[in-house]
Amino acid sequence: MDATPRWNFEQLPREEPGDDAAVNLRAYLDAMPDDKMREYRAEWSDAETMAWCGDFRDDGVLFLVCSDREVDIAEFRRELEACIAYRGSL
Repeated sequence: MDATPRWNFEQLPREEPGDDAAVNLRAYLDAMPDDKMREYRAEWSDAETMAWCGDFRDDGVLFLVCSDREVDIAEFRRELEACIAYRGSL
């Protein structure tokens, strides 16, 4: 059985051009397992969401390698919720 996900959220068209951080964030979300993504609750506080994710630094920025720009919790939530909707449509 092929372990490659059947989605490619990273490559979906977006309203505004994506910089390296936007592309890396979408790639990060592509790699997140469905089981973990199903655990997410939109009503969680920012602190709860960051703890659930596990990859936020103490200063509230998502740890992404090779990104010139920082990704905050608001952008993370926006892209996470878009990714959840995208996966649900497949």
